[in-house]
Amino acid sequence: MSFKLTLLPGDGIGPEVVGAAVKVMKHAAEKFGVTIETVERLIGGASYEEYKNPLTDETLQTCYDSDAVLLGAVGGYAWENLPHHLKPEAALLKLRKSLGLYANIRPAKVYDEFLESSSLKSEVLKGTDFVVFRELTGGIYFGQPRGIEADKGFNTMVYTTEEIERIARKAFEAAAHRGKKVTSIDKANVLEVSQFWRNVVERIAKDYPDIKLNHMYVDNAAMQIVRDPKQFDVVVTSNLFGDIISDIAGQITGSLGMLPSASLGDKYALYEPVHGSAPDIAGQNKANPIATILSVAMMFEYSLKMTKAATVIEEAVGRVLKDGYRTVDINTAGGKLVNTTDFAELVLQQFDEVCNEEALGVFTL
Repeated sequence: MSFKLTLLPGDGIGPEVVGAAVKVMKHAAEKFGVTIETVERLIGGASYEEYKNPLTDETLQTCYDSDAVLLGAVGGYAWENLPHHLKPEAALLKLRKSLGLYANIRPAKVYDEFLESSSLKSEVLKGTDFVVFRELTGGIYFGQPRGIEADKGFNTMVYTTEEIERIARKAFEAAAHRGKKVTSIDKANVLEVSQFWRNVVERIAKDYPDIKLNHMYVDNAAMQIVRDPKQFDVVVTSNLFGDIISDIAGQITGSLGMLPSASLGDKYALYEPVHGSAPDIAGQNKANPIATILSVAMMFEYSLKMTKAATVIEEAVGRVLKDGYRTVDINTAGGKLVNTTDFAELVLQQFDEVCNEEALGVFTL
């Protein structure tokens, strides 16, 4: 089996964390007898510096020709004053829209080793393991009309039946293999578009009678994630609310550097860490690669349909953390400080250990 992947390392620490994750990816692919061909392209600020365009047509075509895309990070101080359509972040929005990546999946799992790293009490956090399904190509980020006039600025939040149905089904299908509970987050007490969202989600829920559905206003949801995160299993919400909620969920885990994500459409897929480009530590080989490595695990699960490979990668990362190894951003007293490259090597070692313990040898499809 052959698989083609486009690498978009991007800006800041992006090239470093992508490089580390690709090592793990290729090692896992070899174990599974899978061939992964990679081609690298520029995006974001790096692309602007080269082409005066944060996402060229050529790069986009390369993504179209691939089975999936692995992205590092975009953005940085150098490009903050560019016009909106030339900023690195505009490339990411265009990429998501062009590839039809309507479902953003962000797990929020708290490792026991990081219970003391969060600002929340350990007894509140322990056992937290939920996933946010964020609608990614609709809503206020893409609605028309939008603009700035002399005395006002405006955006439009619009959702169609199809846009809500497809993200809702993704969430319910995931819940069927987890805790069988979906929380839909909206603002239906104020916004007509949210009332419409709620109506559609309730109709879709009838097709999944074994899944419990409950609704929550977004302001209350933000509070509840901090107050009692264990109550959530699968969360589904709109683009704007999902942007906010998933970052709150990320922060309670102790570090955004821990969190992977997948953005899926009907044909294409994009995998990326939740964290930003961290230009202040770029080029120093001390960025945390965990989120990108776990994004590769999600790639094995969703794009290659190789759940076992994903599980082994996740287990390997967990074992490295349990052994006390840390990059500087997550290091605490007593931790064994390692750099980006060394952390990836430790994951490779643990990957092999897991395989040997389970007598898996070389995986076959």
